[in-house]
Amino acid sequence: MPTFSLPYGKTKLSCTLPDSFQVDALLPPQAPPPAPPETLIAAAFQNPQLEARVRAKGNNLTVAIAVNDKTRPVPHQLLLPPLLKWLGDLGIRPEHISFFIATGTHIPTPSEEFHRTIPDAIIRQYSVESHDCDCVENLAFLGNTQAGTPIYVNRKYYQAKLKIVVGNLEPHHFMGFSGGVKSAAIGLCGRETINKNHAFLTHPNARAGIYDQNPMRQDIEEIGERIGIDLALNTVMNAQKEIIAVLLNDPKAVMRAGIPLSLQATQVKFTEPYDLVIASVGGAPKDLNLYQSQKALTHASMIVRDGGTVILAAECGEGSGSASFEKFMENVNSYQEAIAKFNQEGFRVGPHKAFQIAQQAARSQIYLVSEMPKTLTARFLLHPAESLQSAVDQVIQQLPANARIAVMPYATNTLPIQAL
Repeated sequence: MPTFSLPYGKTKLSCTLPDSFQVDALLPPQAPPPAPPETLIAAAFQNPQLEARVRAKGNNLTVAIAVNDKTRPVPHQLLLPPLLKWLGDLGIRPEHISFFIATGTHIPTPSEEFHRTIPDAIIRQYSVESHDCDCVENLAFLGNTQAGTPIYVNRKYYQAKLKIVVGNLEPHHFMGFSGGVKSAAIGLCGRETINKNHAFLTHPNARAGIYDQNPMRQDIEEIGERIGIDLALNTVMNAQKEIIAVLLNDPKAVMRAGIPLSLQATQVKFTEPYDLVIASVGGAPKDLNLYQSQKALTHASMIVRDGGTVILAAECGEGSGSASFEKFMENVNSYQEAIAKFNQEGFRVGPHKAFQIAQQAARSQIYLVSEMPKTLTARFLLHPAESLQSAVDQVIQQLPANARIAVMPYATNTLPIQAL
């Protein structure tokens, strides 16, 4: 009987499947690093044109750097020291450089947790603060986008003369792709901005892998332009979290260069939907909470048949990850009720996760293997499982003899494409 191992937090879970079923392992394409990460990073900074562009901004530059919070596996310990050295070589002093932890609508990062995002040596020498999307007095209003999104952005970040974003570029389940301006154009914006932008969630092109025709993504491109983000330092990583490319340029150039590389590292073809999909988010930190783990559920749901089953392994050591997500589901007893309530109340970040899960769970059974309390799992109308193997054993008893099963150990980093 075949045995499969799936990432789970910082450990792994295993399950065994009967020989009688067709089982496909859907893994991201092999994308080995072309060189050691230090070599790739050093090469990204060998760009005289960028140096000239920064020097042209004048002397005594103030620099603001947006970095993702602990929920994103950005290799800051590798990226930030070379970035700071590059800026120092351009004559920019440490006291003129500030870091902003881009939390979006997540809870602001307390100072005692800054080390989970930024190396201690940098924290001791540079100004670091966490964004708070609800702190109105710290937001600057820059007008509305063409789509009507009001642009509220972190005032201190906006006022810097040189604005940089640092992050990963990978498929995003409704933004199309992460990376580029997103770290600031969402991560450092006000709640009203994020809610309005994310209301594009129901648009048919608000899907993983779509960039130019994705209205949500193009809205944040306009937000980024209005903020005046100068440079993006992005990595493209494979499923093993190894760096396969490092890009430093203006944000749009980074997106154009990085998207093909990201697709090469994530796209996998399948022929027809499966009866059962066993998926893992890919381990820490992506399965820190259910809010983040839902992204993997989106990819797993792309390949399960109507009426099929998804078993999702996600540690969720921090629970749901969103108080508003939990509150929205109080007294909601069905997926249909969740969808109707969301449509009635209008778009809000947090409840949008409940809407997404409800849409997916309405067409397939979803079992969750996690460390969340069973009562909390049930509140989201998901089936709590005692273990990965127990969930598998329960589901396979209900499968037809010719059932097809897919295993996705790195679902967040696996973008399924149906072969025609």
